[in-house]
Amino acid sequence: MLPVRDGVGPSQVSLPTGGWTCMLDFLVQRFPAIAATEWTARMAGGDVVDGAGERVAPAQPYRPHGKLFYYRTVAHEIRNAAQACVLFEDELLVVADKPHFLPVTPSGDCLQETLLVRLRRQLGVPALTPLHRIDRETAGVVLFAKHPATCAGYHALFAGREVAKTYQAIAPSNASLQFPLTRISNLVTGDHFMQMREADDSAANGREPNARTEVELMETRGALARYRLRPLTGKRHQLRVHMAALGLPIVGDRIYPRLLRQGGDEVGNPLRLLAQGIAFRDPVTGRERGFSSRLQLHFPPPLL
Repeated sequence: MLPVRDGVGPSQVSLPTGGWTCMLDFLVQRFPAIAATEWTARMAGGDVVDGAGERVAPAQPYRPHGKLFYYRTVAHEIRNAAQACVLFEDELLVVADKPHFLPVTPSGDCLQETLLVRLRRQLGVPALTPLHRIDRETAGVVLFAKHPATCAGYHALFAGREVAKTYQAIAPSNASLQFPLTRISNLVTGDHFMQMREADDSAANGREPNARTEVELMETRGALARYRLRPLTGKRHQLRVHMAALGLPIVGDRIYPRLLRQGGDEVGNPLRLLAQGIAFRDPVTGRERGFSSRLQLHFPPPLL
């Protein structure tokens, strides 16, 4: 296994059959957004290697059917002021409390400024691996495994719906709805790549629903209310879609029910969604585990 460098694991790309004469030619065509000079500099620094961990040179003859591994960098990455805290750590797990607007894993222009890379560096655990994900806009509890060999057992719990997850959300109040209630539907990809949507009956084609959410009213404050949400399945954006479908879009949501113009984060108006707690029987030790966020969701100030 190739090493993690500065908290970042290697990315990989397969080498298909093609007419490239050298490795540099292939990389420039495969990743047109990265200049040849950048790839040359990465190779000189040992940041592009083959499956054996040996450095790859720009003029090295192209050989198909193998793989290249490279270490990503993001030039002039923007500092993220959001700070997470470690709720728990033992020989198996790390549990973090993630704030709003901090990505869990590297993506796009976010690399060092992600929860995973920060924790790997902070704790000195290069093999640290997230066991599940929550949206960048969502705050709350995230679990990480310290040892790759244990990941399959934990992932099986999530796949088998043996993990109890509890969220809180702030959304409009609606006296006509009777709580608690369960929203059941089929979620499919929406018209925009950033969105999911509920399929209508004809689109569902008699298939079993793939998304279920229990919704409980906790408190009401004027036009808004606090809700406890229990996702019984784990579809992408499930809680946000279900709340919007109920006519209760979560405060601060810029994707549902309408996709708003994407710009900078509204730090003063985050998505009011919190991964409040998680509980499960540990597949390694057999012990019952439970972790709760220390973060709080706040109602927005009333409009004057």
